[in-house]
Parts: sequence; structure tokens; C-alpha cells
Amino acid sequence: MSLPPEKASELKQIIHQQLVKMDVHGRIREVLAETIREELAPEHQQLSTEDLIKALRQRGIIDDVMKELKFVTDVNEKERTSASKPSTHLVDREPPVLKRTDIDPTRRYLYLQVLGGKAFLEHLQEPEPLPGQICSTFTLCLHFRNQRFRSKPVPCACEPDFHDGFLLEVHKDSLGDGSKMVDATTMLSICDPVHMVLIKTDTFGETTLVASYFLEWRSVLAAENGITNVAVELLGVGTESKVSVGVLNIRLEMYPQLNKTLSLEITNTQFALERQKTAEKERLFLVYAKQWWREYLQIRPTHNVRLVKIFAQDENGVNRPVCSYIRPLRAGRLLDTPRQAARFVSVLGYERAPVIGGGGGKQEQWCTLLAFLCRNQGDCEDHANLLCSLLLGFGLEAFVCVGTKAKGVPHTWVMTCGTDGTITFWESLTGHRYIHRPINPDDPPLVEQPKPLYPYRTIGCIFNHQKFFGNCQPSDAVEVCVFDLHDESKWKPMSGEAIKSVCSPGTTSSVPPFPPLCASTIDAAVTSNEIELQLRILVSEHRKDLGLSTVWDDHLSYLLSPALAAYELERTTSISAGNEEFQDAVRRAVPDGHTFKGFPIHFVYRNARRAFATCLRSPFCDEIICCRGDQVRLAVRVRVFAYPESACAVWIMFACKYRSVL
Repeated sequence: MSLPPEKASELKQIIHQQLVKMDVHGRIREVLAETIREELAPEHQQLSTEDLIKALRQRGIIDDVMKELKFVTDVNEKERTSASKPSTHLVDREPPVLKRTDIDPTRRYLYLQVLGGKAFLEHLQEPEPLPGQICSTFTLCLHFRNQRFRSKPVPCACEPDFHDGFLLEVHKDSLGDGSKMVDATTMLSICDPVHMVLIKTDTFGETTLVASYFLEWRSVLAAENGITNVAVELLGVGTESKVSVGVLNIRLEMYPQLNKTLSLEITNTQFALERQKTAEKERLFLVYAKQWWREYLQIRPTHNVRLVKIFAQDENGVNRPVCSYIRPLRAGRLLDTPRQAARFVSVLGYERAPVIGGGGGKQEQWCTLLAFLCRNQGDCEDHANLLCSLLLGFGLEAFVCVGTKAKGVPHTWVMTCGTDGTITFWESLTGHRYIHRPINPDDPPLVEQPKPLYPYRTIGCIFNHQKFFGNCQPSDAVEVCVFDLHDESKWKPMSGEAIKSVCSPGTTSSVPPFPPLCASTIDAAVTSNEIELQLRILVSEHRKDLGLSTVWDDHLSYLLSPALAAYELERTTSISAGNEEFQDAVRRAVPDGHTFKGFPIHFVYRNARRAFATCLRSPFCDEIICCRGDQVRLAVRVRVFAYPESACAVWIMFACKYRSVL
């Protein structure tokens, strides 16, 4: 494998630094002197390079150097070799590790090693997995200064066998200072934590958020030799946010080594000052929010029952202003349009926060963005926050709306305000869009009023990363609401400065930074083929149990592809296309006197057995799969559409043709 000249010189520089650090040159001199004394004194023969290398190998110096250089192994090499292997059901469960491969010797790096876990007592009775057996796994996800990492999945156990290293770039060049190596004092001012999220994946592929932790890495700046070991106690999430779930052993190391470390007193003073500033800003905002709420209640006593949400609890049970959950988020090349962004958010799984015990109460848990993305599913608030952030990134004026649906069920959705005054509602769980046309309750009865198509009933407040408005119109019914946000008699605003003081990311803020979106690791064609093959086996077995034979029509299966592509296009753009060609192709493939039936269905997961069980619950699909008659031919087509964060839309179409017998 040949390297470009600049990469070769870079690699030489890294190896040279490592050799200097280990004092390899000094050790070689010692071995050389010793070898000359022992072997050359009698005969005065010449010492060859092979003799010297043999002496170095005998004394273990070459082995020591190779061990030390192991931390920069090329993970991509492993990915390349594994990519050529035939795909198995484990491909999607083990996405490639997101790891930087370009190492710049002029930059500072934090090498974070996870050296195993202990005291995960929930898995105390977990049996040792047999070789090849599919078991529940833990995966650790990290985010630091716009870099994302993911560990290899390890089997769930009381002492999970985590052994992963992550090279985090601490300093990115800014203000033309990129050529200067950043020192410890400058790094002390970088207050971004390492956000660690632990995800559990069960044997069916279902994910659970186990823990979310913000690691203060700057303790390494005061550590001797720039190396420190930390035992991180992970606490649970939601109702278990005060309960320990386990401990991770973490080793932090600076590369290259610091010339001068800071004293423990300096780092502790810096941390105390930051906490003090953050606490003071949060206290002042709380005082302001209480005053704003008192004024809001004085407008109308019924405001007390409106859904005006100023604070929300995150997965760790920390109360944070709702505006801090939103930030303009640009998806780079991963998403091209706002409607595609809405489609992406809608295919992320929906699940209400779990509640222990009955009572039917809704557990409140607004997840940080990293926890939501790593888990790939969340509540309606998580979806709405992400969609609003993406729409803001696309340059739209977007807000999250808090209100209710039918039967008074609390709900959140997204609203955009056009420059021409058009108000559009976006349902983050489905990707549907609705134009809002308010009803004027003062109009005479004969005046025809617009019929709302959206499912929303009431609205209490709207917010984004800079603004917060409480609805103070006489009625909070959505259909009569006027969204003139400049009219303070209709919408009571919060101070933009007050929101900015606690919701903008900075040196004195407890708001976690937003991670970038990651490209999908799913091979859509391979996954489509796998699911289709599994469904064929399931259908054949199901028909065999009913005493029916199964004959597949591959040509008819292929003809179903355009229909599935058209369905996904319609979900993304609201434009229907290609139906005429599909109908014409099917008419040609079905002979005279034969009947054709087709059934499309959509899923956001890739479990074929689960999808098949759902399909059988539909009488239309069951009729196709269990079709009896003369010359019955079956067809099935699967099309997986991959989105960022390995989210996917899975379209399945079952079809059959048979001779009609009257």
C-alpha cells in the first residue's frame, strides 16, 4: 500500500515522536555498546545490521516499540476486509466504528480508553453467551466537539468486556492559530464535556437507553505524565435517574504529551468558577420565569390549565428550559430538503417514555439529541425538537408547538411561519404537513368556514432556540388561533436576552452541544434482499402448514419495485408519480382470465418475522398469502430506503395472480 508523500512524512514524524518518547535511541546505544563489548572484543570482526536487530529483538526492545504504536491501528483496514465477506444477520447489529484515521502531529488529542465495566448488577444472573449465540449487547456512543464515536457491541454482563479506544481531537484551528500547538491553559478553557450514552440492544434488535453521562475530561490536564484513570459511575435514566446502573473504568491520556501540566488547585478553581456562573445564570432565569408566569396568569385565570411549558426534564432528571432542546442543525449532504428532513424524523421509532407501575400517567422525559439519535427512537417531543432544529437549519422560521390532540392527550408538533404569513403545521411522527387557516368565530353562520384537517385541538405555547410565546388569546383552540406573533395581546413573549443567557452554548452553560448527524451504515440493497428472502421462507412455511404449495413469480416480484419507490417518493414530497407505468406493466404480466391482487405495507424496522406477523393481521394481506385457486403465483418485493443515523423506511408488497374460476 503506497502513501502520498505528505502522509508518509506525517507518519514518519509520528513514529519519530513515539521513539523519542520511549527513549529508544538511548536504549539502542546501550545495546550497541554491550554487543560490541561481548561479541567484538575477541576477533574485532565487523558488526552487521542483522546482528544489531537480533540483539534488539532478544532484549525485547522491538516488541516494546510495537506495543506502544498499537494505539494508531487502522480501524478502516478491518472494515475493508470485513466488507468483502458475505452479508449476515450481524451486519446491521455491528456498524463500523466511527474513528478518525488522519492524525495530525501538530494537534492535541485526547486518547480515551474504556477498560471494562463492573457492577452492572441487573445482569448479575446473565448466563455466559455460547459461541455464535445472539445475545443482548451494550454499545457505548460518544460525542465530543462535533466528533461521534461508537464502541463495538459487547455482550450484556455484570462486568461487560468493554475494550475500546477513541482518539478525540481537542483543538481545531481557529483565528489563524492552527499551526501553534495548544497548551494546557488554553485547553482548560475548552469546557465541552465528553457526552457518553450507553445503549442496550436486545436479541430482537430493540434498543433501550441505559445511561447518559457527561465526562469532565480536563482532570487529565493536572495529571502526572498526562495520564489519569477514572471510575465513572453511570446512573439510570427517567424514573431511575438516581439509581446506579454500573461503573466504567476509563483511562484518559493526552497526545502528544504535555510539556507542562497544571496544578490540581488551578483546575478545581476553574471548575468551581464555571459551576458558579452557570448556577447564577440559571437562578436568574428561574426568577424571571416565575415573574413571567405570574403576569401570564393575571391576564386570564383560565390560563392556569393551558399547556405552557417553560421547563422540561431530560433523561437524567435535570430540569432545563425547553428552548435549550432546540438549535439550528445543518445535515450537511445527508438531507437535501426540509420535506426530506421531515421524512427522516418520521422514520425514527416512536415510543413513549416507560412508566413503572399502572395509573396511565405519562412519564415526562425529553431526551438530549445524542441519546435520541443513538437509541433511534423516542417520544413525540424528541421528534418535534429534532424536526424543528433541522427546519431552522434549512433557514425556515420554525417553532415547536405544545398542546393537545383529541381527547385532551398532550402532544407536540412543529409549525413554520412563511414570509407571506402562511402557517404550516408539521407532524413529526408521520411527516404530514397541514396548512392552518383560522376560523373567525365572529363571522355570520352562513359564511363558509375552512375545515381543519390537522388532528390538533389546543395550543398553549410555542418556542424555538431564541423565542418563547405563551398563547393568551381568549380560546386556546387551534382552529381559531391567529399566529400573529408580533401582537402581544395574542402571544405573550419571553425576553430574548433571558432565553439567550441560559440556552446558548458557551463557556458558562449546562446546555449539551448538539452532535452532527451520521451517515447510514445500512446497505439498502443487501438489507432489502435479506428481508425479502426471509419473507419468502416465512410465506412458504405458513402456506405449507395450511396444506398449500408455493410457486414464486420472480418477474412479477420485480415489477412491484416501481410501486414501492413511488410510495416512498409520495411520503417524502407529497407528489405521486409513475402509477401509469406500474399499472401497464402489471396488466401485461397478468394473462387474460387471471386476477391480480397486491398489498403494500410500510415499517420502520428491519425484523422480517415481526413484519410478517403484522401483515397476517390484515385481512387483505392474509387473503393474498393464503390464496387458493388455479395457477396461483405469488410475489413479494422489499425495498429499504436508508436515512441518516441508520434509520430506514421499509416498504413490503405482497402480490398474487391466479386463474379466475367462476
